Amino acid sequence: MPGPIQSIERAAAIMRLVSQAPYGIGVTELAGALSLPKATAHGLLRTLQGVGYVEQDAHTGKYRMGAVAAGLSGARMDTNVLRSYAMNWGDTLAARSGESVRMGAVHDDGVQIVHHVFRPDHSPQRLRVGVVLPLHATALGKVLLAHTPGLGERAAGTDLLAYTRRTRTAPRALQADVAQVRARGFATDIGEFASDRASVAAPVRDPGGRVVGAIGVVGAVDRVTSGAAARTSIIELVRSAAASISADLAADRTRVRR
Repeated sequence: MPGPIQSIERAAAIMRLVSQAPYGIGVTELAGALSLPKATAHGLLRTLQGVGYVEQDAHTGKYRMGAVAAGLSGARMDTNVLRSYAMNWGDTLAARSGESVRMGAVHDDGVQIVHHVFRPDHSPQRLRVGVVLPLHATALGKVLLAHTPGLGERAAGTDLLAYTRRTRTAPRALQADVAQVRARGFATDIGEFASDRASVAAPVRDPGGRVVGAIGVVGAVDRVTSGAAARTSIIELVRSAAASISADLAADRTRVRR
């Protein structure tokens, strides 16, 4: 069997050092800490930067953890951060769709509402922030099932509660639904959680491309759907809002990382 590969060992050592320096570390400092020639340290850093594992601050020249490494860490994004970004687009989505807007994130075996914008018709409504909804019976939940590694398999291995006659409780049916969500890039719930309600949701991604939440609209079935499917106009509005939030997260990596 071949022995250890020195360049990989050095790259791993660099990643450990960079991860311990939240405000960045310079080439000279890093080379000294690892007893490496400065040229060698710089070459390794540039390679790691090229694949997204580290990034260089344009002003200080120092290196810090990159988007790909952050996406591989497995740590969930702070829901307060998600909410702050959702606020920029939630109001717009509610105004354009005419429906209630919710953003959710994984919470134990459910999806927790982290932001809620009321339907803009001034009708009596109840704030749902903090409420945990089922993954398998909501559009928000299905998005998270489709894009959170291991979550779909975990849900399929439990007894799924039927909220209406349209709720998918058979593991194979749920898996097929989740696969479709992954392929289409959005999820729907038409009378599955509440018989008279329908919802559409799309994934929100962090700078590394990992899905960290979902945003969607919820409304009466006859307003959100046309025939047996969600209205195309609603789907496009939701996907556009999700893409805009993801773009904002990518543009503000420093805040996301903290």
